[in-house]
Amino acid sequence: MLELSTPVQYVKGVGPRIAEMLAAKGIQTLEDLLFYLPFRYEDRLNPRTVAELRAGEMASVIAEVRTSFLFRTRNKMPLFEMTAGQGRASVKCLWFHGAYLKDKFKPGQTVALYGKVEVNQKGRGSLQMIQPQFEILGEPEEDADAAEAKAMQSLEIGRIVPIYESAAQGKLTSRWFRRVIRHALEQFLPEKSPGAWTLPETLPAAVRQRLALLSLGESLWQVHWPPAEASFAELKDARSSGHRRLIFEELFFLELGLELKRRRMRAQPGIAFQIDERVRAALKKILPFHPTAAQKKVLKEIGENMQQPSPMRQLLQGDVGSGKTVVAIENGYQAALMAPTEILATQHYLSARRIMEPAGYRVTLLTGSLEQDRKRDTRRHIARGDVQLVIGTHALIEEKVEFQKLGLVIVDEQHRFGVLQRFKLMKKAPDEQGEELEPDVLVMTATPIPRTLALTLYGDLDVSILDELPPGRTPIVTRRLPDERSEEVWTFLRKQVAAGRQAYVVYPVIEETEAGDIKAATKMYDELRKRIFPELRVGLLHGRLEAEEKDLVMRRFQRGEIDVLVSTTVIEVGVDVANANLMVVEHAERFGLAQLHQLRGRIGRGAAKSFCVLMTGKKITSEAESRLDAMVRTTNGFEIAELDLQQRGPGEFFGTRQAGLPDFRVANLLRDRELLE
Repeated sequence: MLELSTPVQYVKGVGPRIAEMLAAKGIQTLEDLLFYLPFRYEDRLNPRTVAELRAGEMASVIAEVRTSFLFRTRNKMPLFEMTAGQGRASVKCLWFHGAYLKDKFKPGQTVALYGKVEVNQKGRGSLQMIQPQFEILGEPEEDADAAEAKAMQSLEIGRIVPIYESAAQGKLTSRWFRRVIRHALEQFLPEKSPGAWTLPETLPAAVRQRLALLSLGESLWQVHWPPAEASFAELKDARSSGHRRLIFEELFFLELGLELKRRRMRAQPGIAFQIDERVRAALKKILPFHPTAAQKKVLKEIGENMQQPSPMRQLLQGDVGSGKTVVAIENGYQAALMAPTEILATQHYLSARRIMEPAGYRVTLLTGSLEQDRKRDTRRHIARGDVQLVIGTHALIEEKVEFQKLGLVIVDEQHRFGVLQRFKLMKKAPDEQGEELEPDVLVMTATPIPRTLALTLYGDLDVSILDELPPGRTPIVTRRLPDERSEEVWTFLRKQVAAGRQAYVVYPVIEETEAGDIKAATKMYDELRKRIFPELRVGLLHGRLEAEEKDLVMRRFQRGEIDVLVSTTVIEVGVDVANANLMVVEHAERFGLAQLHQLRGRIGRGAAKSFCVLMTGKKITSEAESRLDAMVRTTNGFEIAELDLQQRGPGEFFGTRQAGLPDFRVANLLRDRELLE
């Protein structure tokens, strides 16, 4: 008897050899096979007569084989030709590399054909089908196989037909999957006797009832073999009642798992931080500004979570000062901040020192490029508890790094780290008795995350969103101009520098490619410095510079000793120069939407009106057009994140699969957003 866990080789029509081929597709059990869903459908409900066929349409036709033969083209390719007809009307069918069809067709056979109808250029306007799908439905003289052939008719024609991705380099075709999955369903869930089904129901009856969801067995039948009355449009959009049930179930169990994870975490012993008058006084001393309403709201949420005796797990979208680190430090704990790049870690370190050292807190930096002696000293100070705030890169999670009393972990730009890296840093927190107390964890990202991804990637975290500009920031004006108007842009840049401002000019690559069609940072640096702005101070920053050189350039730019900083995307995150109010992005069509948004976020940080100019080359794809339009239209990060998600899909949204996205069998985060909500 078949069960969901039955190895696929025991399903009729499979066997050990084919089971090996299926394993490469991730299909190892009957359950895997039943969840190998059609990726599209073809409407073959109403077969045409040959006389009704029209060029340009996809059509089904049932006709009689007239002639068939194999010949070779001039370049020796085997081409198989078969003519099928009804009465006086006929259609020619061609298959490239068609030697395998040599003895397939006999005159008088009935065949079902499905494919695109085209005009036969050599046949005076007669019609042909190239590579049509076919099924032999009846022989000239009925034989023992006729019954099977007629049974197959219902799978291939006169219905909405499921189309599966082929496997094993095309050896297992869509038609093969149709036949085998049909047999498996008939055997496991006999269509005519649903009362005998042994398939366990996975969703609670109350949930199914409330949302009018089909049973699991009905859903599988409907998705693989849609009934005659099914809506083709709903099937195409994965919105049929069968699809909805299967998608809902997958998302339901994902969210349930995240909720269990959240509850398990809340049951762990954590640190209940005190926020009393002493802590409030310390906070007032170091906060360099009056918080906005949004910042107050977020700080209150974080503060309340830190006071709980269970570990805080919070995602903060948007940037908010150093208040939370002071809470940890004033409670006698250390705080660690992990950033994805040395530039960003250094930025955090410099601003934290500026704010916190005058108040008597010790801050240190730990990155991979520090000399061994300095690294050793820094590690010793961290282990002894001499420093209260440790800022660093991946170097923080190395085994040699030990904290005396870690109470708060802040992970910046989390999507650049794997979940395991976050976990490793959390585990560096034994308390005095050697018993592990989980530190509070705050995950920060300035990259707005679409709600769908926040619910799946960070569903185990409490989410706070900082959705208003910090005080003193001004909205950014964004314009898009073609390359030919670069002179106007450079004139505008000179005016901004003359008014005491600074500018970024960003390029997609460091050095010229062989094609030479993309301007490169190093070459354009020379061009801008010598020819276009000989009177201005021009600097260069890119990823291949040594850490010390990068640091020096950034410090000079921050001190106002550089007017124009020529750069690649290394400035994308964390660079903060309030006096820079102009960004020119060359070849803007080559950048992703999130990247452009991050780059634009480097300006508009002071009170002066800021401008972002997107310069474009000659060839622009339709996707690039919509990216550029979105940038000009809106500065709302969440709107841009949603658009970016739609363009790139969830797996690519963070540029890395390690971000922790689950692999879905049925659900699609873009398409199924409302079901996830």
